[in-house]
Amino acid sequence: MSGLFGVASRRECVEDLFYGTNYHSHLGTEFAGLAVRGRRIVKKIHEIRMSQFKSRFWSEMPHLRGTSGIGVISDRDPQPIVIDSKFGTCAIAVCGFIANSHRLARKLLSEGESFSDSFNGRINAAELAAKLINRGATIPDGIAKMFAAIEGSCTLLMLTADGIWAARDRLGYFPLTIGRAEHGWAAASETTAFPNLGFQVVRHLGPGEIVRFTPSGIAEETSPRKIRQICAFLWVYTGFPASNYEGMNVEVVRERCGRFLAKRNGVEADLVAGIPDSGTTHAIGYAMESGIPLRRPLVKYTPGFDRSYTPLTQSIRDLIAKMKLVAVREVIAGNRIVLCDDSIVRGTQLKNYTIKKLWDSGAREIHLRIACPPLMFPCRFNYSTRSAAELAARRAIRALGGDERRPAAFLQERSSQFRQMVQHIASELGVTSLAYQRLDDMVEAIGLPAQELCFYCWTGEVPPTQR
Repeated sequence: MSGLFGVASRRECVEDLFYGTNYHSHLGTEFAGLAVRGRRIVKKIHEIRMSQFKSRFWSEMPHLRGTSGIGVISDRDPQPIVIDSKFGTCAIAVCGFIANSHRLARKLLSEGESFSDSFNGRINAAELAAKLINRGATIPDGIAKMFAAIEGSCTLLMLTADGIWAARDRLGYFPLTIGRAEHGWAAASETTAFPNLGFQVVRHLGPGEIVRFTPSGIAEETSPRKIRQICAFLWVYTGFPASNYEGMNVEVVRERCGRFLAKRNGVEADLVAGIPDSGTTHAIGYAMESGIPLRRPLVKYTPGFDRSYTPLTQSIRDLIAKMKLVAVREVIAGNRIVLCDDSIVRGTQLKNYTIKKLWDSGAREIHLRIACPPLMFPCRFNYSTRSAAELAARRAIRALGGDERRPAAFLQERSSQFRQMVQHIASELGVTSLAYQRLDDMVEAIGLPAQELCFYCWTGEVPPTQR
């Protein structure tokens, strides 16, 4: 997942742009970029694989001048890109996953288009989106045509001479929120970016909605669609605790998830702990409901270590998972531990670099509690898992002799096949017990109607407009 931030101000915008973009650093680990419009558009892009956003861009600030700009933390492509189009010189940044990008690119190439911003042999998603938009009669028409052409998702910010265009993907899978301050307007993937910069949330853009904002105001260019399918994983894992999506705060939802885990899957234990960072609040909720003390047997050494889920290569994921958590033997030794986490994706880091540290430090029991159902399907709308075979639940189905291509029997939370799968995963991980959150409990914890949430990675059910 990537994160977007844009600001149009009546004063120099660079400081707001710098910090607003930095507040999205938890969403990507590959590239970051800023584009600022003064007399012309100036962009800066850096790799952030082994460094933090602030350290790479701090020295760039004196060279950026302007009153409007966009920034992106990218999980895949160097962004933003700057293009000369029939709409003038524009900068564009996107987040999402264009599943049919190769097919669209081949079609454009056959029609005489060319691509200049390819990276590692693949077309840059921002450039592909820009080429599709340029085929419209107007920018809103072009964005609508782009939405209609792609499979998957694409949320974007586009910096032009007429202001900043903000468009949320057709299903509203990714959030995009508008904020207002005395000195201007802003758009952000994460509402976390607003308070410390003096912005107040005005509203969340609806699915497929397009707006344009300038320092003096905002105009709705297209109305939102009625069908919404926002990613439920935002609350469970991806989002920052202080952020709100559709009015629902991440921290509060995670507390409720932890409470449900304690109600459904309570166990006698000496302490409750969360795997830092996103597992921590689930553990807080579990402790609140169960009355078992919350302690920290695993401490994250924060400086320099990103999330181990987001890097694209397994070797980097494993290195981060190994190095970032430090076990506290004095808290662990001899204790029965309830260990809460947001999810189990592949399970390799959890087994080799987390659970092993607890056993090696003298844990007596480890009861693993997961805040969402088993992940069964690679995401259709985001760069995360790209293969079903790498998922821990699919490996368990295969080991049990089930048909992993048709996992329906293992999706039923009360079925014997589901229980066998969970027990197999528990044995593979080496924990005393394992329990997953029920889907209906997760929905209740989020607080939105089930039909407005995307559960594809758990159920394989495709949203209506993507069928």
